[in-house]
Amino acid sequence: MSKVLLKVNNLKKYFPIRTGMFARVTGHVKAVDDVSFEVYEGETLGIVGESGCGKSTTGRTIMRLTEPTEGKIEFDGTDLTDLSNEDMRKIRREIQMVFQDPYASLNPRHTIEKILEEPLIVHGMGDGAERKKKVMEYLKIVGLSEYHAKRYPHQFSGGQRQRVGIARALMTNPKLIIADEPVSALDVSIQAQVLNLMKQLQEDLKLTYIFIAHDLGVVRHISDRVGVMYLGRMVELATSESLYDKPLHPYTQALLSAVPIPDPEFQGDQMLLTGDIPSPSNPPSGCTFHTRCPFATEECKQKAPNLREIKPGHSVACHLYNDQ
Repeated sequence: MSKVLLKVNNLKKYFPIRTGMFARVTGHVKAVDDVSFEVYEGETLGIVGESGCGKSTTGRTIMRLTEPTEGKIEFDGTDLTDLSNEDMRKIRREIQMVFQDPYASLNPRHTIEKILEEPLIVHGMGDGAERKKKVMEYLKIVGLSEYHAKRYPHQFSGGQRQRVGIARALMTNPKLIIADEPVSALDVSIQAQVLNLMKQLQEDLKLTYIFIAHDLGVVRHISDRVGVMYLGRMVELATSESLYDKPLHPYTQALLSAVPIPDPEFQGDQMLLTGDIPSPSNPPSGCTFHTRCPFATEECKQKAPNLREIKPGHSVACHLYNDQ
């Protein structure tokens, strides 16, 4: 087993709801509610769930782009929650992020060369000549050419822009990359190219990924382990193989049954969820999924289940497995 690179314990992020003339706090949106997991060196941990389940907030909170409300984030033995802004800035050299929209995350007024050079300047890495050399080197690594360095973001396709975003994340030689839906804005044919590039880079540069997505097919292609989130909580965590072969949580089963199978003869059962996702500002009592779960019992309405290991390497937060 590889060493633990990142350890997240009881992470919470609540956003205050302010109303009235004096903007008094009248409630909270529980975007991330008591999430715990570990990421091992060299692996890819996929985090999946519907829109609004808190997966992107989890990623941003780990980097402290959004400050956590509660909990502990430990990266390579350092507690990130206690660091000053200056110390956190230094640590970000080792934790980088690839954002969902490659156009919005690149400065339209800067050339690609300036965009890629910026992280090196911020972290005081190398002189002008060394930085320029590294920019050209990493453009080639992500499948672009040296002449692209003088162009601007609007002159690239979506797939090329995401390659620039990946190159920028790699410039400081990070240990961990948090990829927040890096292919969801791309055409399906381009998605596979970017995913294959990320897998190749992981192998070549010994990278560790947290891969956030809502598409279970994409996550299966790249992840070693997968965590499923629902309404701010982790409801299932397992190896990719175990999760896709035998999902335990009813929510995961429903998500997987909704993945389209490219076979006109396929007659598999589809598990349809009723109702809408409850509001994270007013989540249901007990298990937050009980309002949509076809197997919900009285216990589910009263008591929130803990995420616990049911079989080696497979944890689930569900009362259905209490007897096992």
